[in-house]
Amino acid sequence: MSRAAVLGSPVRHSLSPILHRTAYAAMSLTAWHYEAVECDEAGLPALLAGLGPEWAGLSLTMPLKRAVLPLLDTVTPLAVATGGANTVVLRGGTRHGDNTDVYGIVTALREAGIRAPASAAVLGGGATAASSLAALKELGLDRAVLVVRDPARARDTAEAAERVGVALAVRTFGQVEEALGVELVVSTLPSGAADVHAAALARVPALFDVVYSPWPTAAAVAVAAAGGVVVGGFPMLLHQAVRQVEMMTGRSDVPVEAMRAAGEAELLRRSAARTG
Repeated sequence: MSRAAVLGSPVRHSLSPILHRTAYAAMSLTAWHYEAVECDEAGLPALLAGLGPEWAGLSLTMPLKRAVLPLLDTVTPLAVATGGANTVVLRGGTRHGDNTDVYGIVTALREAGIRAPASAAVLGGGATAASSLAALKELGLDRAVLVVRDPARARDTAEAAERVGVALAVRTFGQVEEALGVELVVSTLPSGAADVHAAALARVPALFDVVYSPWPTAAAVAVAAAGGVVVGGFPMLLHQAVRQVEMMTGRSDVPVEAMRAAGEAELLRRSAARTG
């Protein structure tokens, strides 16, 4: 048996098990098993040390993406640059860290027709913001606006921006109105946190909101109602998972559309359960 898991805290509502298990089934990987494991930063070293040879890989969510870096044997330049790894491939007794979030963001935006924005602002200053800045660089931007509550607490993200080659203009949420005169806004804020800015966001041509449940957010509704392009967090989650399956299994025939259908069905089920 080959094993893989998503680690994080909290992790109970992660969609990753649905996506990865769907891929395994479609690829006839009957000996592969994927689970969700509750793990915080304090418990990560011991968990990694206790993994046996049957473990093929790990998906990491908050708050582990940065905490895992010193525990790895090798790390890709992209993971180093963004300051976080959301993927660990386990092979031959070694731990290899990578960042598939950037791939997920870029693919989700291109899928929605957003290929070369002339300007962008990122809301929030965590690990996903750093990956978003790297994605913007891949889309051709070398400068962006970063909107955070406290610039002093966004030092890691500012340093990541410098490493990936994006010049930042840092603003606070008290200055958010002036920061939104851009073609694309990327919100990396937690669910509901951007709702207070929905009216201001309504005037942006495109919004990528990393929230995927509950969906749509008030910000997404406002932008869509004004005729803007809206991309939710699920396509990003889907595509980063596709890349993870490729890396962990060593196969390229990953069933993207089957994974998409399974994830969307699960989100609909959860939405119905909340409203019912």
